[in-house]
Amino acid sequence: MTSAERRQGDQNAAIQAALQRGDRKAALSLLREAERADPGDKALKMQRAMICRALGDLAGALSALEDALALDPYDFVALLSKGALMERSAGERAAAAIYRNALLLAPPEDELPPPLRAPTARAREVVARTRDALEAHLKARTDAVKTEVSDATRRRFDESLGIFSGRTKVYVQEPLLLNYPRLPAIPFYDRSLFPWFEDLEAATDTIRGELEVALDAAKSDFAPYIAYPKGAPVNQWGELNHSPRWSSLHLWRDGVRQDDACKLCPKTTALLETLPLSDQPGYAPTAMFSALDAKTHIPAHTGSTNVRLLCHLPLILPGPARFRVGNETREWKMGQAWVFDDTIEHEAWNDADELRVILIFDVWNPFIDEGEKALVRALLAARKEFYES
Repeated sequence: MTSAERRQGDQNAAIQAALQRGDRKAALSLLREAERADPGDKALKMQRAMICRALGDLAGALSALEDALALDPYDFVALLSKGALMERSAGERAAAAIYRNALLLAPPEDELPPPLRAPTARAREVVARTRDALEAHLKARTDAVKTEVSDATRRRFDESLGIFSGRTKVYVQEPLLLNYPRLPAIPFYDRSLFPWFEDLEAATDTIRGELEVALDAAKSDFAPYIAYPKGAPVNQWGELNHSPRWSSLHLWRDGVRQDDACKLCPKTTALLETLPLSDQPGYAPTAMFSALDAKTHIPAHTGSTNVRLLCHLPLILPGPARFRVGNETREWKMGQAWVFDDTIEHEAWNDADELRVILIFDVWNPFIDEGEKALVRALLAARKEFYES
């Protein structure tokens, strides 16, 4: 043992002895002497904070924690303690931001040491209460202005208010394949961008009739939508992998027309061929009947590229069925289609007691011009060529 280590051991012993006899002031004096000898020892600063707090010196305790955080800004215990001190000295609202940062660093609940469970729970309570109070205040101050705006503007503003208050998560585009820059991250696109909606929705009964024929004649051709090979990581798809609970019958798949299925649904096929399907050879379009069993949930996921969007048309709705994109959740309604950006996290629920079926197909993003479409086709074809050569 070196002389420095012996000296440090003696100092620690003296500090502990002072604490054991209840002489906190002497312990604090010894601590400051030890800190002068070793200013980079974070543990000494944390101990100083504890003693100052016991002495009722909240300012001194806070200063000690600041010194500890200067050495390690990501120390969970130091941040949690700082939040508690701020709460005592300046109130919950002053503490909430510090608690919020601490909670970002908190270990999982089952890994929290027992002495930290109550302070961590307190931090969560303060953050939630402050967030709720802020959100209520913001709503109260802006509700009068919202009477003068459209429903679409109101929904967009309400989402921004939720994000601003800290309640709502920010969802961004997360394409699995191609992220095309400068395209807006819109969960559900405005109907006015798709003038063909009227023709599509008017054909709902015709399409449903052909679907029913397909269900009778080719039920065995409805294949599990999720089909990872053995040994592949399935992540959130474990429950639905190779499961008939979510199945599909493709009319187009990765840009290839499925002739047998199209023969069963000639009017549906003819209608789809009039729409701006996202033609990307080897990748798109994809058009299919998507069947989801009763009481089945499709977990949150994202799609391949934002150069194309997905359209849903409900065909069989035996009861309530929900669909979430980002922060917006809607229920399917017969005769009503929507287009959404599937590179934003989305998920679906069939809450009914029977099978739900919708028509899904992809169309070009309306903010992609004809020149860009040609470039995207060439880009994806080049990628395919590279990996197949």
